[in-house]
Amino acid sequence: MIRVLLFLSLFFMMLHARENPFFPVQSGQDISLTSNQTTKLPMLKRATVTLPSTARTIESVTVTYKNLDGSIAHKKVTIQNAIDWHLPVFISQNYNESDSTQFIEKQIKKSSVKIKYKKVASLKFIAFYVKKNKLKIVTKDKMLRNFLLVKPHRIVCDFKRDTDIGSLIKSLKEGSLFTKIRLGTHKGYYRVVIELDGYYSYKLDYIRGGYIITLL
Repeated sequence: MIRVLLFLSLFFMMLHARENPFFPVQSGQDISLTSNQTTKLPMLKRATVTLPSTARTIESVTVTYKNLDGSIAHKKVTIQNAIDWHLPVFISQNYNESDSTQFIEKQIKKSSVKIKYKKVASLKFIAFYVKKNKLKIVTKDKMLRNFLLVKPHRIVCDFKRDTDIGSLIKSLKEGSLFTKIRLGTHKGYYRVVIELDGYYSYKLDYIRGGYIITLL
């Protein structure tokens, strides 16, 4: 009887015993693998963002970043500043004080210089002058209508006059908001088409001796 009991005890012990008692209870497949190796990324110097010509203000900037534990988070900064869409927006950690100071000084010096209207095209009865975002049209002719067209973005102005001068095409220098002025004659009026370098709305003011178009 004692032998039977010993045999049964050994049998049950063998059923519950692990093949290798030195292995942990959890299998290797259930253990998540970890590594101290990290992907080596270059340090941020400067990233450039170019906005479309429809942009007029920056409302906010959202930065998406990865934390030490690998989770993704977001940081939003409210800005609400007007911008010039011609200039890129920079994101940088490589702050160079001397370069920044020189840039600011150049901007102050540039803004302190009084910019005058520059004549860009003319005929006997009409002349065009440009200053930054303003186009002065000097003429005694009455403007019949003005409107905006797209593709390309352009302002159309019709002036009353019976004339037959054919057509005029004048391309303006690079960097001007006004890229081209075209003039063509029709029965009882002539049409001036002012092509722009991007998307704008505009304001038309009547002045003594002509008109001023201001891009907005």
